Amino acid sequence: MDVKASVTPIMMAGLLMAAPIHAQTVIPPRDVIGAAIVSDIAKDRQAEREAKRQPYATPGYGPIASAKAGGEACAAKARQQAGSNAALVGRPVTSSMSTGWEVEGQIGLTDGGTIPFICSIRNGSVTGILLRQ
Repeated sequence: MDVKASVTPIMMAGLLMAAPIHAQTVIPPRDVIGAAIVSDIAKDRQAEREAKRQPYATPGYGPIASAKAGGEACAAKARQQAGSNAALVGRPVTSSMSTGWEVEGQIGLTDGGTIPFICSIRNGSVTGILLRQ
């Protein structure tokens, strides 16, 4: 029995089994773009549903169930950032957004100056505040 003859079929079988078999699938670009658009729409709708299900509550400020409560939470946060002697000047203006509120107002300082602020309440929490000097 020839050793060369018996090894060659085994080696060939091993090479055939080890070699990857690739099936080529062609997907038209318009289908890829369409799938990406549908995926983005589905994600946006899911985010909207989740935002509606979450209760509007900010830790430390109580539940935010109205524009007035949102204004109070933002004013408290602005006073906290401006310093211990800061006070709210006037009434903050609150505007509705799809997932919460936007609040604008002014904080008065002890030296007589004022600092305008703008604040966002999204998905139940104060997400950002900007004090302008």
